[in-house]
Amino acid sequence: MVGIVERLVPDELWELFQRVVPEAPSRPQGGGRRRHGDREVLAAIVFVATSGCTWQQLPSASFGPSGATAHRRFSEWSKARVWAKLHRLVLDELGSRGELDWSRCAIDSVNMRALKKGDLTGPNPVDRGKYGSKIHLIAERSGLPISVGISGANLHDSQALIPLVKGIPPIRSRRGRRRRKPAKLHADKGYDYSHLRQWLRQRGIQQRIARKGIESSQRLGRHRWTVERTMCATRRSVCIPGSAGRDSEGGSWAG
Repeated sequence: MVGIVERLVPDELWELFQRVVPEAPSRPQGGGRRRHGDREVLAAIVFVATSGCTWQQLPSASFGPSGATAHRRFSEWSKARVWAKLHRLVLDELGSRGELDWSRCAIDSVNMRALKKGDLTGPNPVDRGKYGSKIHLIAERSGLPISVGISGANLHDSQALIPLVKGIPPIRSRRGRRRRKPAKLHADKGYDYSHLRQWLRQRGIQQRIARKGIESSQRLGRHRWTVERTMCATRRSVCIPGSAGRDSEGGSWAG
């Protein structure tokens, strides 16, 4: 029977994670408590991120590490950019299997409150000016994020499009060269600007941006539901780097 750790961190993910996690600091012989294993801590972090519980509510009896330990290791790995490196490895693995669909990608954003403020926060114009961060991402057709960035909540969505497209890494393909451009990019009316349409055309990307007052968001939105689903899952996560102002994948834009 597969335990909860192996279920949350299957062997394939654990193998990739071992390639990016920094070595544990050495301790004097006999000094301090035994360090919890990285796989158990990673499973605890995944549980918090996907269940919606707080660090304090983590059932340590199921994982071993306490919520405080898991949060501390999460912060250490965030500073070491472990999540960004792991994201790249996962994309390469999926790309080499032909499991990324570049035919239609979509861009969207979601606001998150940042009660502790931070560098990448700003007053949220749709939340009575309370400080928050905005997570921007581009997802491929099935909803997998291929480019992610964080800004202050007061940054207009349109300002994130160019940095996000430029931020798509060269991802392995099943055959041929690495790829970093979608065939089509779908976006809502918040991205309806002529200079963005022109910029995408110059790079050989077909833009499918809803036009204000002309095109129905519902008609074009039938291809955007996957990124909106991804955004809903992102919003439910409580331990995203950036909720206190940190950059998750290297994409950060000052408002």
